[in-house]
Amino acid sequence: MRIAQKNTVFSALIGLGGAFGAAVTAQAADKVSYGTNWLAQAEHGGFYQAVADGTYAKHGLDVTIVQGGPNAANSALLISGKIDFYMGGPQGEISAVEQGIPLVDVAAIFQKDPQVLIAHPDAGIDKFEDLAKLKTLFLGKDGYLTYFEWMKANFKGFKDEQYKPYNFSPAPFLADKDSAQQGYLTSEPYEIQKQAGFEPKVFLLADNGYSPYSTMITTTQTMIDSKPDIVQRFVDASIEGWYNYLYGDNSKANALIKKDNPEMTDGQIAYSIAKMKEYGIIESGDSLDKGIGCITDAHYKAFFTEMVGIKVFKPETDYTKAFTTKFVCKNTGVALKK
Repeated sequence: MRIAQKNTVFSALIGLGGAFGAAVTAQAADKVSYGTNWLAQAEHGGFYQAVADGTYAKHGLDVTIVQGGPNAANSALLISGKIDFYMGGPQGEISAVEQGIPLVDVAAIFQKDPQVLIAHPDAGIDKFEDLAKLKTLFLGKDGYLTYFEWMKANFKGFKDEQYKPYNFSPAPFLADKDSAQQGYLTSEPYEIQKQAGFEPKVFLLADNGYSPYSTMITTTQTMIDSKPDIVQRFVDASIEGWYNYLYGDNSKANALIKKDNPEMTDGQIAYSIAKMKEYGIIESGDSLDKGIGCITDAHYKAFFTEMVGIKVFKPETDYTKAFTTKFVCKNTGVALKK
């Protein structure tokens, strides 16, 4: 009887010890937040995957994804210290350097920017430079000030008279065969095909020389200096999340995406993943040899030089302050693809 009582007490102590250990582990997880640049979608899939499958937890992180959107100001939240990481881009970070704001890209999930121009399939537009023959190009203001300036500088025939503001609806483009519109490779072509019943011609700017990285992991210099271990763990876990999202079971991640963005559909998610793979948005260039997320000085400098050429940035700007290569290009997570 006493032996049984001792065993019971011993078992209880073990149980309490296990519960205490679990509580300590939970408390030890570092809480961090990552702000996206738009509503939840497959283009954010690797980050949702790392939440859903426990990859962040495995790296000792308790991660909250702060969804972006039309009224979100996640870049401002990063600057003010309200979030720890943000889905930035080289143009924003180089602009921040020029303003004396210490934002730094620590990983480049998209090696290619997904920006495309979309044309009608029967308008005689067979290659990128043919777009110069069209009467109208529907572009957002940012695109007009950046990649359209790049287009005018690098291809003959593009002119300001072609520009009309893009109002985020395909209706004006669909009504005018002598036009093209901006879009993202992974979204607008799918919606146009669904609405109009035809597959549009799609021209990826990145495959025609426009070279910015996209979908970055961006943080502050203060975070890098004070918590480099957390930065490294978040980068590593996010990269692993992306390999698992692209090549593993991503159903739980997609469920989280649809929870955050109820308008997202399975069809759109499947289309986006297929296009990211087909065009090498995530896996191309340096990331093929050195892993997802790789940043190199050569790639970053090429974009900076392009933008200096069209007077977006000042030539004396120290673009190297906008990124660091110390956390990436280590073949992290590559084994997960196999």
